Order: sequence, then C-alpha cells, then structure tokens
Amino acid sequence: MHLSDFCKKTFICPPITPARCYHTLIFIKETIMSKLLSPLVIKNLQLKNRIVVSPMCQYSAVDGFANDWHLVHLGSRAVGGAALVIQEATSVSPEGRISPDDLGIWNDEQIPFLKRITDFIHQNGSIAGVQLAHAGRKASFGSPWKGAGQITEKDGGWKTVAPSAIPYNEKDEAPEALSLEGIEKVKADFRDATVRAITAGYKVIELHGAHGYLLHQFLSPLSNQRTDEYGGSFENRIRFLLEVVAATQEVWPAENPLFVRISATDWADGGWSPEESVRLSAILKDKGVDLIDTSSGGNISYQKIPLFPGYQVEFAASIKKETDILTGAVGLITEARQAEEILQEGKADLIFLARELLRDPYFPIHAAGQLEDEIKWPEQYERARPRKKA
Repeated sequence: MHLSDFCKKTFICPPITPARCYHTLIFIKETIMSKLLSPLVIKNLQLKNRIVVSPMCQYSAVDGFANDWHLVHLGSRAVGGAALVIQEATSVSPEGRISPDDLGIWNDEQIPFLKRITDFIHQNGSIAGVQLAHAGRKASFGSPWKGAGQITEKDGGWKTVAPSAIPYNEKDEAPEALSLEGIEKVKADFRDATVRAITAGYKVIELHGAHGYLLHQFLSPLSNQRTDEYGGSFENRIRFLLEVVAATQEVWPAENPLFVRISATDWADGGWSPEESVRLSAILKDKGVDLIDTSSGGNISYQKIPLFPGYQVEFAASIKKETDILTGAVGLITEARQAEEILQEGKADLIFLARELLRDPYFPIHAAGQLEDEIKWPEQYERARPRKKA
C-alpha cells in the first residue's frame, strides 16, 4: 500500500503543526514499509535498502585490469536498485589472484578504470564497495570455463603461498609456507591496496577472510599447522587477520565502513567452527569492524555442506545475537519474502545476493512489487513502471 493511500484510509488529521505531521508520517512509513527496502546507516553511509551485490568473480580481467564487462556487470546492478555493489575478490598482489583472469588493485595504473566503475555506481544511486583478497594456496588456478585446475609454474602459473605447505588438493603442488617477511609483505599489500581503493572511489572495503583463501587458511587448523606465533591456539590463528585489519585501518578513513567476510565453518571435523566464528566476530567488533559477511566452507576439498534455502543464515543470526555486530546473510537466498523474513526475524541486517542477481539484475525493483512497497526507478526506465489502477 502506498503511504498516501494508507494515510487517507486510516487517519483524519487534526490541525497540528507541520513538524508534528512530518514526524507522524515518518513513523507511519517506517511502520508499513518492508524491512528489505528500508534504509540502514553504517557510519557515514546510508544504504537506501538492505540489498547488497555480493562479490562474484567474473574471471574477465587482463593482467588485473578491469574493462567494459566489469563496468556493465556492476553498473547494471546499481541501475537495478541494489544499495551496495561490492566488486568481486580483487587481488592485492599478482600472486594473490585466484586465476590469471582475476581483477587486481596492486598497480596504480589499474585505478582509472576502477574509478570509472565507482563513478557510474554512485551516479546511479548505489554505493560502491570492493572486496580485497589474497587467494593463498588457492591461487594460480584456471578460470571455471578454462579447466579450473591448478596452473603450475611450468604451465604459466606461479608459486603459491600459505600458512603451511599443505596443498588444497592432494594432487596439487604444495604452496610455500609464508615466512615472517612474507607475512609482512602481504600486510603491506593490503595496506597499499586500501590506499588505491580510496583513490578509486570505493566507500566500503570488505576483507576476504572466507572460502579457503589466505586469511581463512590462517584461521583453520586444517590449513594452518604453524608452530610460531601465527599457529596453534585460537589467538595465534586469528593474529594474521587482525593484523591485516589493523594495516587496512591505518589508511582507511575511520568514517567509512569496513566489513570482513568469514566462513563460519569449514564443514569438517577439526576445522574452523561456528563457535570460533562468534569469538572472532566479537574481537573484530572491538577492533572497529562494522559488519560480518557470514558465509561458510571453501577451505578443504572434502567438505560436506548440507545445502538448502538460506543454509548459512543461522550462522549470521548466531553471530549477531551473541556479539551485537551487524551481519550480512548470504547463500541460496532467492526470493524477496525469504529475504524479508530473515530481516524481520533479526537474523541479519543486510542481504547479500549473488546468483539471484546474476539471474535478475533488477531483483530490488521486482522485490518492491512482491512486497507491495515502493522503490525509486531509474528516470530512464520510469515510463515502464506498472501503474496502479484507480
């Protein structure tokens, strides 16, 4: 129901002050509008709704450089009405790429086209974010449609690094265990990438600590068997992630949101657990992280994941309940009413959509119709908006 219709049917306004009338209308609007399409303020940013474009690798870059594919892919989701558009895992170094076709932000020459993308996103009413990443032992793999297996150095790949010399797949070449000097380099790479992200115009940074990539590899006992200060105990295994957060915060504006994506569980005995995710999230909140983007899995090849709609939502709900940090829910969320229910039940604060937004870049616009709510359409498309019958 439109707000004006609701008012006409429900209220007979007495002669009150304009200010009081305004606040009454705001209260009414907040009462009747959907949660999914309601705004959310995080630090200095106001998201116009709770729909986020989850980072999705496109495997379409050349030497880390973005191109028209990325502009159209990300820009169309902004036109479609998502509040926050987070660019795919963007590597902080050449050796940190998942594949040779990954986006990068290790070179100042990569900035101009990224700035073109962020400008377009902002011109169309959305906020541009970027996920900074290092793939660790899962680097130097082929893109999905090019074989997806490990690319060895002799075949044009590169030597990978990890907390320990344990390959992701048994048949893969083992990575090189990072030295302390190597750890310092990776932290510097994240810090330098953050500086470039600022210049490129991103307003949100998400650090990729999930899906079996380098930061996650340090968290899990299944991939981290170090005996120094970066391995063994929970406190030691989270040390590298906390230091990367600190390195990022050295240069990232304090008023801008900082997210961390984690895998809440390895889905395997002896691996990273949901209980550890809650403990880590509480610490990250104390360190100034604003939101936990809550995914799962990806660190081991033999994981057993029970897939069903919203299968990861309860991890986000648990973290939110136990730590009171903002959370994002992701994973087989495909319908507007499903997303609305997650938010209404207080299980998350944002809905991160991936494959559903590949299928439907205009999901937010369609969600408004399904939830009987309103959303601003692009002016260029306004003439296609369905009109209510009188």
